[in-house]
Amino acid sequence: MSFLVSLDPGSSKCGLVLADVKSRLVLEGKIVDSDAVIHMINKWQEKFTCRKLILGNGTSSKYWIKPLSELCVVEVVDEKGSTLRARDRYWELWPPLGWRQYIPRGLILPPNNLDAVAALVLLEDYLGAKLKWSGPPVFKNEL
Repeated sequence: MSFLVSLDPGSSKCGLVLADVKSRLVLEGKIVDSDAVIHMINKWQEKFTCRKLILGNGTSSKYWIKPLSELCVVEVVDEKGSTLRARDRYWELWPPLGWRQYIPRGLILPPNNLDAVAALVLLEDYLGAKLKWSGPPVFKNEL
């Protein structure tokens, strides 16, 4: 198996995604406080050997390069527009239900924080392919 981690860095919280590239499947998506990122990646490394970490070049990315490089190979990618694209991707993964399905998706906001979905968008851009996320959306910060 071939595992990749994607990180959408933020100043106080970050979106993280662990994916199996061969099966094109998101294994876990998390939103964690910035000070818990290394711990979360180490936890994943105990079960999976990640061959590369995809890091968005936005907020605080320069801070992350050195500590993440000690864990695995880091590749910095352009994250321009990833938050807006994460909104669209959220609705693709978890379509609105009930009366909300009749409202144009551009007019409704996802009910959840989009950091993990933004990390997914970065990874999908890097791979040039969409991944499946079979689990529920990430609702709140994982501490």
